[in-house]
Amino acid sequence: MLERKAYSRLLEWKSEDKKKALCIIGARQIGKTTLIREFGRRHYENFVEVNFVTDEGAADIFAGSLDADSIITNLTAYVRRPMEPGKTLVLFDEVQRCPNVRTAIKFLVEDGRFDYIESGSMLGVNYREVKSYPVGFEEIYRMYPMDFEEYLWANGVQPSTVEYLQSCFEQKSPLSPSVHNTMNKLFYSYIVVGGMPQVVQGYVDTHDIGKVILNQRDILAQYRLDIAQYAEGNDKIKIKAIFDGIPAQLSAKNRRFYINSIDKNARLTRYDNSFKWLDDAGAALPCYNVSEPQPPLQLNEKRSLFKLFMNDTGLLCAACMDNIQLDILNGQLEINMGGILENVIAQQLKANSFNLYYYDSARHGEVDFAVQNGTRVDLVEVKSGGDYKKHKALDNILSVGGWRFANAYVLCRDNLAAEGEVTYLPWYLSMFLRPAQPPKGLTYEVDLSGLNL
Repeated sequence: MLERKAYSRLLEWKSEDKKKALCIIGARQIGKTTLIREFGRRHYENFVEVNFVTDEGAADIFAGSLDADSIITNLTAYVRRPMEPGKTLVLFDEVQRCPNVRTAIKFLVEDGRFDYIESGSMLGVNYREVKSYPVGFEEIYRMYPMDFEEYLWANGVQPSTVEYLQSCFEQKSPLSPSVHNTMNKLFYSYIVVGGMPQVVQGYVDTHDIGKVILNQRDILAQYRLDIAQYAEGNDKIKIKAIFDGIPAQLSAKNRRFYINSIDKNARLTRYDNSFKWLDDAGAALPCYNVSEPQPPLQLNEKRSLFKLFMNDTGLLCAACMDNIQLDILNGQLEINMGGILENVIAQQLKANSFNLYYYDSARHGEVDFAVQNGTRVDLVEVKSGGDYKKHKALDNILSVGGWRFANAYVLCRDNLAAEGEVTYLPWYLSMFLRPAQPPKGLTYEVDLSGLNL
């Protein structure tokens, strides 16, 4: 099995004393079910899987009373397998097809006999069908396609090499030329292959780019089938038009998504739910403009101005009309590749738990990403050509009085260098751009003795 960072979260969850049900959501084909199966088989004496798509009649388990005794009676009769309390993990897979699962999970968690994981590819788009959410009894965990670090693991890059890369990033010291050149080549291949586990495994086994593209096109076809199956009414046409329009929009000069490119008479208000559908399904990553790149960014976002990235760089390459894979593998990224590079970085930032924003104003210019890092903001500019040290907009923004930033990065082809306020990072080191984590074990208590009168 390909190594995934989400596995560590599963181990942490299992060790919790009063655990909730873990609800793992994310786009189709990102490896959710495979990961959970492996985890269940390694760490539980009994693993039970109920799939509401492939198991006919499975929804009948939740058709009657939703109290724990009734459900467990139905469940044990259905699976016909041992379910020992305290030693059994139950996976409810594709739960978007049985919304009653999420209503009932509260009672199952309160009962406490078994551990529960829910999973599904379209959980975000059918929220209206859930009668009552198990607030306080369910933890949402979102998975994404494999990020670049996971891709390195899959390709046999040793942990010591990753540690060396991280050390150079933290110390802002250049990498050795041989490591830098090899990492660039691996990054080129990641742009083409992407992070869908099935595609990555096929590439690792065969290195056949033709098969990679065929697998990616199959996944794109499945995404379009999901739109046809799960989207409502007239939204199907709108959602498909938006999804298919992403590559062309990203190839435009400023990458911004213009709704009138789909229909010259279109209005954003009519398409707003369609954009949200793709976001909730995990198929696309919106990146909103902010009125100023200062925290809190969420309060500064302008929902009417946004870029729309695809959830996986390999799928984006496969969706492009031109056969661009060979040019990318040869490192030819200068011409018309800026949108693809931005997509890779957006995918990595999102996988690293950043919300995606950018800043663009007539006065200062545009910076590709502004992401909140604790109480401050990191600016990230993505350059595809050799003139990466020309960044007028970034300089303008850094010079604004009263604005403060944690870091300013320019991502480029060349080796790491720090000059003044700007750090020049190779594209591949974007995997170490991570938000500051709150301190663990932090407690705060107010002494009330001063209130004694």
